[in-house]
Amino acid sequence: MDKRTITVIRGDGIGPDIVDATLKVLDCIDAGLDYEFVEIGQAALDAGDDLLPDRALESIQRNGVVLKGPVTTPVGKGFSSVNVALRKKFELFANVRPALSFEGAGARYENIDIITVRENIEGIYSGLGQKISDDGERAELTSVITRSQSQRLVRFAYEMARRLGRKKVTVVHKANIMKSTSALFLEAAQAVGDEYPDIEHNEIIVDACAMRLVMNPQAFDVIVTTNLFGDILSDLCAGLVGGLGMAPGANMGEKQAMFEAVHGSAPDIAGQNIANPTSVMLAAALMLDHLDMKDKARALRKGVREVIAEGRHTTPDLGGNGTTTGYTDALLDKLG
Repeated sequence: MDKRTITVIRGDGIGPDIVDATLKVLDCIDAGLDYEFVEIGQAALDAGDDLLPDRALESIQRNGVVLKGPVTTPVGKGFSSVNVALRKKFELFANVRPALSFEGAGARYENIDIITVRENIEGIYSGLGQKISDDGERAELTSVITRSQSQRLVRFAYEMARRLGRKKVTVVHKANIMKSTSALFLEAAQAVGDEYPDIEHNEIIVDACAMRLVMNPQAFDVIVTTNLFGDILSDLCAGLVGGLGMAPGANMGEKQAMFEAVHGSAPDIAGQNIANPTSVMLAAALMLDHLDMKDKARALRKGVREVIAEGRHTTPDLGGNGTTTGYTDALLDKLG
C-alpha cells in the first residue's frame, strides 16, 4: 500500500522516549506510515529556533496528521502556550479525551468508558485579552463564546456518538451564573441536540458534574463542554482510570488532526526509562481510527490492554516496577 506521511513531534522531557516507543509499535503492526520529524517548544528553542518554527507549521499544514509528545512551554512573560497556539493556528476546534478502564491500571473504579469532547479554541482558556494593570493590582481575561463554534462542537460530539454507537450526550455548563457565555453555549447545544432524537440529551451544571463523576462515573457516556470546564473534567476522568499516563487526546479540525499525550513533559523523570507510554500508544490508536485503519487500532488497544493486565511491565505511575522499554518490548511481543 502507499505510505502516508505524518508529522511527528517527539516533544520534551519524557516525550522522546514514549514517542519513539510508539513509533516502534506502529512499525511493528505495519501501519504504512512515514515520519517527518519536527521540533517545537523548548526543543526548538534549544536548537536555536522559534517556539513554533515555520518548518514545523508547514509540515503540519502539508501532512494533516500529527503524532505529538508532551511539549514544554518555557516559563516567562511573553510566551503563550504552544499547545493553545497550535490549536488556534490550525483551528483544531474539538479536543477528544477518552477515559477507559484497563484491568491492572490500579484505578479506583471499574467499567469506566467516558469520552469528553472539549471546545478547543474559544472561551476563557484561550487566553484572549489578558492584561495586568501597571501597578500589578488588577488582572483581566476575556471569554468569548460564539454560537457557530458552539454548534459545530456539539454537532461533532453528536456525530461521534452516533458513529460509535453511544447512547447519551451530556452538556456541561454554568449557565445559571454565567448567563452570557455559558448560557449561549447551552442554548446552542440544545438546538443541536434536537437534531439527534436517537441519542439521549442531558444537561448538568459543571460543579454537579464533577461531584457526580466521582460518585457515579458509570452514569456518563459522552460529555461535551466548553474549553476550561473540559480541561478540568477530562483530567478528572483520567484520574478515574489510573491517571494522565492512561489518557490519550485528539485535537480535531476540518483539515488537520493532532494526536497526543495529554500529560506534561515530566522533566523530573526524563531519561530514567520509567515513563508510561500508554497515553501516546492510545493516541496512536485514535490516529489509526482517523486514518481508517480500525483493525490496526483494535490490535494496538488489545495489546496495550493485555500488557497492563499482566502487570509485569506496568510503570511506577501505575504501581509497578516496569520500565518504558520493558513495557514496549512486551507489547511488541504481543503484536509480533
